[in-house]
Amino acid sequence: MDYRSAGVDIEAGYRSVELMKEHVRKTMRPEVLGGIGGFSGAFSMEAFKNMEKPTLVSGTDGVGTKLKLAFVMDRHDTVGIDCVAMCVNDIACAGGEPLFFLDYIACGKNVPEKIAMIVKGVAEGCLLSGAALIGGETAEMPGFYPEDEYDLAGFAVGVVDEKDIITGAEILDGDVLIGIASSGVHSNGFSLVRKVFDITPEGLGVYDEELGCTLGDALLAPTKIYVKALREVREAGVRIRGCSHITGGGFYENVPRMLPDGICAVIRKDSYQVPRLFRLLSEKGQIEEKMMYNTYNMGIGMVLAVRKEDAETAIAAIKRAGETAYVIGEAVSGGKGVDLV
Repeated sequence: MDYRSAGVDIEAGYRSVELMKEHVRKTMRPEVLGGIGGFSGAFSMEAFKNMEKPTLVSGTDGVGTKLKLAFVMDRHDTVGIDCVAMCVNDIACAGGEPLFFLDYIACGKNVPEKIAMIVKGVAEGCLLSGAALIGGETAEMPGFYPEDEYDLAGFAVGVVDEKDIITGAEILDGDVLIGIASSGVHSNGFSLVRKVFDITPEGLGVYDEELGCTLGDALLAPTKIYVKALREVREAGVRIRGCSHITGGGFYENVPRMLPDGICAVIRKDSYQVPRLFRLLSEKGQIEEKMMYNTYNMGIGMVLAVRKEDAETAIAAIKRAGETAYVIGEAVSGGKGVDLV
């Protein structure tokens, strides 16, 4: 009897590490100390020595049941981007710059090539956000996960000067709300997606003319990473007064999280065109509009609150970062919450 006969292949683990090293190296920052494969990751504090009051901000999340689509489509190179995005976007909401990231992959069977593809996506997400991939863990857990399935989660740490933390406390009546476009469903609400659509190779392979791709490609599109866009806004001299990452819970749960007492966010639903994918989901699943806005991002992945006079500058900065932005509403005095009109 040995470990392999129990279902754990140590040699496959070694092979996975070797295959992923080329992807991990691309994410290195000058502050990273030591090489790949140590027991822990070390990161120099030189990155924030010039800040008045350096403050660490962190985020952790997973990809959720969106992974089920990756299993069916046998495509594993983008879910890592989702994992990074869900963590670093939360950090960016606080005004932070991501510094480093760690991932955790648990699988039923370690297939080195598949693990390397997952990590390739994680590394790409790190490159997009400027974070270094300084560590991780791949756990082979036979009998706990089916052989062809896995789970993926991550943890990120960023830094912000205390005076620059975005809390939402500064939002005032008359401030403008800017929405930054999403790439699709992102990484929330897939338990409902899987109830509505035929999650089989045949069902996901259906081409939709208006989507311009197959249903599977549209659903598997990786979550947008907004770190660069928010950095561009700050570098343009705009003070972001509030910021909300539209994740699980959609508009109704997430927008109020950035609001101070006495301020209501009024969002105009006709201020941008809701993408075809959400309309298709609503129609096919017979999901009422309020539930859609309470579950999905509806085409807006991030909402910013800025002064009215800064709105044009902020939108131009977001466009320079390669993203699409719209004025979607305003902050008004009233009970804390969100009104979609």
